Amino acid sequence: MPVPFTSLINVNDLAQLATPEWRVFDCRFSLAAPLFGRQAYAAGHLPGAFFLDLEEDLSGPVTGRNGRHPLPAPGLLADKLGSLGVGDQTQVVAYDDAGGMFAARLWWLLRWLGHSQVAVLNGGLQAWVSSSHPLSAETPEAHAAAFTLKLQNGMKVDADYVQHHLGSPEMLLIDARSPDRYRGENETLDPVGGHIPGAINRFFKDNLGPDGCFKQASELQEEYGQILKGGDAHTAVLQCGSGVTACHNLLAMEAAGLDGARLYAGSWSEWCADPARPVATGPD
Repeated sequence: MPVPFTSLINVNDLAQLATPEWRVFDCRFSLAAPLFGRQAYAAGHLPGAFFLDLEEDLSGPVTGRNGRHPLPAPGLLADKLGSLGVGDQTQVVAYDDAGGMFAARLWWLLRWLGHSQVAVLNGGLQAWVSSSHPLSAETPEAHAAAFTLKLQNGMKVDADYVQHHLGSPEMLLIDARSPDRYRGENETLDPVGGHIPGAINRFFKDNLGPDGCFKQASELQEEYGQILKGGDAHTAVLQCGSGVTACHNLLAMEAAGLDGARLYAGSWSEWCADPARPVATGPD
């Protein structure tokens, strides 16, 4: 039996090692066109893959105060995954067509639910197709499995934690959004522009090389080491606009052997919903 994949898996390993017991999930999504992922899945997906929707499956109800993509109810997500055949020993692989932007959300959620055998397909759909592997338009038949929920709530923090630790050496806040949105420019997704005071910007796309795959672990380790400045990864709290691309940075750190960082899932969209919370703009 192959060693479980817990961060990234390449196309060749997926093609050669996958068994019918593995579960592959298509996580394609577009913030500009919410139906895109489901339509793209119907047109062609990795053989045997099931579809999970960012907003319907991988997020909870939006209240206007809890961010654009709040975490789903863990019990509901566990039931959904179990109904699609994810058991306690199932190897799960998530992919998308956006460099892992959405697949990383499922990767983090499964780990939060206590399931460590989950990996993101490095290079995603494009790498699969460019390696001459086929796509399928068939929806596989689901066979339910027993999924044991073992919630790991130490993997995340809330807005109160972030606010209480502003300026504290116990928290290094890392913002995964694009540099212009971090500075408070060109904000089109949230009603307020800017960032949480003290946050450091690490654009999630900087985790990828020109080929759309994650950079080598040694390179990621060096880059995140510079951000951590020799500090412990456990002090890092990662956020973005709505708790999605922050998971990409968490995945990159995990692939680099820097584990223990936590997610602020509400992220900027939750933070800025309360006008009493401080806001910073500009490069710092």
